[in-house]
Amino acid sequence: MLVTVISDLGPIIIPTWVVDIDSFRRWTDCDDFPEHGKVWWLCGEVWADMSKEQIFTHLVVKNEISGTVTGIVKTEKRGLFIPDGLLLSNFAADICGNPDATFVSNDTLRSDLIRFIEGKDGGYVELQGSPDWVLEVISKSSLHKDDVVLRRAYWEAGVREYWLVDARKEPLRFEILQHTARGYIARRKKDGWMKSDVFGKSFRLTQSTNALGHPEYSLEVR
Repeated sequence: MLVTVISDLGPIIIPTWVVDIDSFRRWTDCDDFPEHGKVWWLCGEVWADMSKEQIFTHLVVKNEISGTVTGIVKTEKRGLFIPDGLLLSNFAADICGNPDATFVSNDTLRSDLIRFIEGKDGGYVELQGSPDWVLEVISKSSLHKDDVVLRRAYWEAGVREYWLVDARKEPLRFEILQHTARGYIARRKKDGWMKSDVFGKSFRLTQSTNALGHPEYSLEVR
């Protein structure tokens, strides 16, 4: 089994019995599973990123997109928006981990495409199956994971739309990737605007500078 560990906090211990997605899922329910960082089962490999998330190119971007999309989902009663922290698993794609954000439409919630899994202490702690939409914001340590491995895996999982953002340099990169029979296809832009079939709206992500000179972002909707 391959193991990729990226850490600002020193090494982490991965149990020897974690050899597939089922054993990885069991590990997530154990007391020794890392409380911080991003730890995934990715297509036969444990991928652990324990580095700190950058404020202005990751956390602020994720917050802007999540806040705007949450408002749409809530106002229009479209389904369930889940922020960072969800454990998402899909056996067909052989992945289990934590997207930066996830959305499941009402139609999907009523279908057999997803299941809510209860934790050992009660309550639902895992979403299993194929959500409609996922978001990943790229960092230095996650570029290959987000841009290559998860791009393929989310497609294999049947995720209808994958939003991919890289704000580490200007101009920022914002892509709406649409599921097709042969893979994801990036939606065409017109003046920066892209259509989302999942939300039935067009979006544009812009970057500016606040009064202190730090980057700030705006997800425009029409």
